Amino acid sequence: MRYALAGGCAAYARGAAPSLHDVDFVVLEKDAPAALEALSRVGFDTVRPPEDWLVKAYDEGRLVDLIFRVAYRPVTEALLDRAEPLMAAAVIVPVLEATDLVISWLLPMSEHACDYGGLLPQVRALREQVDWNRVAAVTLDSPYASTFLTLLERLEVIEKPVEGALDPSWP
Repeated sequence: MRYALAGGCAAYARGAAPSLHDVDFVVLEKDAPAALEALSRVGFDTVRPPEDWLVKAYDEGRLVDLIFRVAYRPVTEALLDRAEPLMAAAVIVPVLEATDLVISWLLPMSEHACDYGGLLPQVRALREQVDWNRVAAVTLDSPYASTFLTLLERLEVIEKPVEGALDPSWP
């Protein structure tokens, strides 16, 4: 089954600070049950939480999230096609493209979950790997993402993205 490393561990594989919270993978929704079953067979405790966009597995307290929807958008073959094989903890795995990684962090932002402080160092570390025009196009409808992009511009982390430069479809 196809997958890609996501979240903080993907950022780490791309040069950001280490993430110790959990390990996130994106998978196709149709593959999530089989992935959860495979983890169960090798000794993980598995959970189907009330959230309808992921499943979880634990190994001695270490959490693995298998995410199949990001901000109500299904993980797609195209998203997985863009993942790049990179070294992560001495293992080569497909890792979300930096642009898709930033988009996956920005789209879920809301008035209840809007932590720019935690996101800023991650994005600063990845800034040269990210297509900011694509990020701006995909997140155009999110006031939280737009505000974050403005913050990055004002801090001179990025240049102002060109509006209308790319197709806003994602993933």
